[in-house]
Amino acid sequence: MKRLLPACLSLVAALAFAQHHGYTGHQTREIKALSPEEIKQYRDGAGMGFALPAELNSYPGPMHALELADQLKLTGPQRAGIRALMDRHKAEARAIGARLVEAEQELDALFRSGTVGAGALKMKVEAAGALRAEYRLSHLDTHRQTRALLTREQIVLYDRLRGYAQDAHKPLR
Repeated sequence: MKRLLPACLSLVAALAFAQHHGYTGHQTREIKALSPEEIKQYRDGAGMGFALPAELNSYPGPMHALELADQLKLTGPQRAGIRALMDRHKAEARAIGARLVEAEQELDALFRSGTVGAGALKMKVEAAGALRAEYRLSHLDTHRQTRALLTREQIVLYDRLRGYAQDAHKPLR
């Protein structure tokens, strides 16, 4: 028991230190709210988990559907349709992602200026938020459109191959 108390106190102190210094190093970031990896992902149009409600509810993503094309027995027209959908989506997501990074840069610059007015702050936050919503919508809608190109059997198989196996008797909505 005597050894346990110092260990617990050390743990509490470490947690308190981490809370007070949780953003150490972030002050040197180009954009304080985004890591360099997040900036790259937005500019690349990466999924970043934005489409999880679709992916995990039997709305396949085009990239993974194409990766599994042989196992899903995609037809030529299905492959072409999904490829075209993915290419359009990637171009759109990259453009939105670049604008989102720009909006976050502007928000960061506003605070760097040292003069943050309520109106300007509201405008910058709403602009960044709208772009984040547009980015997510692009990813989710692409999953919706991908599902429309697949058969029920392919969707069930996709879920199984991706490790989301659902009850085979459960109807797809």
